[in-house]
Amino acid sequence: MKLRLVQRRVVVFPTLLGWVILLAAAVSAFLLWWFKGESFLSCTRRLPAEALVVEGWIGVEGIREAHLEFEHGGYQYIVATSGLSEERWSERRYNFAAEAAKILLNSGIPRDRVIVAAPRATEGQRTYEAAEAVSRAMWARNIHPKALNVFTMGVHARRSRLVFAKVFRPGTEVGVIAWIPRDYEPGIWWHSSERAGEYVKETVAYAFEALLNSGRGFQSPPDSAPTESIPKK
Repeated sequence: MKLRLVQRRVVVFPTLLGWVILLAAAVSAFLLWWFKGESFLSCTRRLPAEALVVEGWIGVEGIREAHLEFEHGGYQYIVATSGLSEERWSERRYNFAAEAAKILLNSGIPRDRVIVAAPRATEGQRTYEAAEAVSRAMWARNIHPKALNVFTMGVHARRSRLVFAKVFRPGTEVGVIAWIPRDYEPGIWWHSSERAGEYVKETVAYAFEALLNSGRGFQSPPDSAPTESIPKK
């Protein structure tokens, strides 16, 4: 028996026309994302929901806008989430969730309608940790909404909705509201360094979340979870 270490195979290779079509498709996809990607990521899909989740890192103006959304949206609960501010070595760090809850309480929302969902201290996968914290806090109160809306800022919206939908599946439908700050520079995104930076970052982050699940698995929330404390006014 003759020993064979290699064998002949047929390789399919594009023709010149095939390369032109592939290049045209790639350029078209790039241009579509260049001009329409920001609006795609800054999606608003508002649902009739029992709970409104506000990501506290969006700032005071955003939290006040979330209060208006809560007042006019027919919600039963508003959940404040997000982790710690500043960099990990800063001595001035504070919790976005607790500070957002204080603003909401001071604006007149009843204490029994405000839920604080402070995630574990982490420098990575912060949106996922926030979604898990919201799930735990609501389970601790025996609240199982059929739908909730996530109130966040700009191009972060579509990724936030995706992460929350994964955490809350399959029993809760997740909507999202993309709030745009008034001081955002108008016009196309590449004329603003701040918007360009956020857009590029969220493009990569959304693709990573959608395609690779950020390298993590998802678990159902426990039957019981520690109750989050409500900050005093």
